[in-house]
Amino acid sequence: MAKSTKDMFDPQKFLARVGTGKAILTFRKNQLVFQQGDPADSVFYIQSGKVKLTVVSEQGKEAVVAILEPGQFFGEGCMNGHPLRMSTTAAMEDCVITSITRESMMSAIRDEPKFSQLFISYLLTRNSRIEEDLIDQLFNSSERRLARLLLLLANFGKEGSPQPISASINQETLAEMIGTTRSRVSYFMNKFRRLGLISYNGHIEVHNSLLSAVLHEKPVLRERD
Repeated sequence: MAKSTKDMFDPQKFLARVGTGKAILTFRKNQLVFQQGDPADSVFYIQSGKVKLTVVSEQGKEAVVAILEPGQFFGEGCMNGHPLRMSTTAAMEDCVITSITRESMMSAIRDEPKFSQLFISYLLTRNSRIEEDLIDQLFNSSERRLARLLLLLANFGKEGSPQPISASINQETLAEMIGTTRSRVSYFMNKFRRLGLISYNGHIEVHNSLLSAVLHEKPVLRERD
């Protein structure tokens, strides 16, 4: 028998409430969700706030691999059999996050097509972003990488108007995300501001002119490192 409208599964409601194998957690700014090397036994879903994923090499070099926002999952490596966390995740601002055990995730994916669709869609989008990031690192200068990152952080290309970039994303974080130094980021940011591509007002506002410069490869973004 088909489910009644009242009983229809809603993935957003499922993620927003406590239940078997699920917990709603709060994290303060800079609080760790988990550390690289911790046991991996659950997946997380961001209800509100932003988190930063970082990795540290054996030589002690740290890199920011992603900044995630509401509506995104992280820690999904445990679904693929990874016993330990491959990155460290910290709250960039106050966050509300749903924690879901691996077993509950497997059950929801198996039993609820709508949830399965939501999760698979996320994984495909994330995989495409990783491929684009790799191409960006291989072929673009640090200036173009910074321009692309600013556009992504401002949500260019998504529904609605571009959003200001939070002040919690500082120049050091930007440098770690594109694989360059803070001084280089500072130089490029000042250059972008001088050219009217971005502006500062307690946060970073990205203008359409920066998108145009990236799409049309204007001379301002043709420098190589």
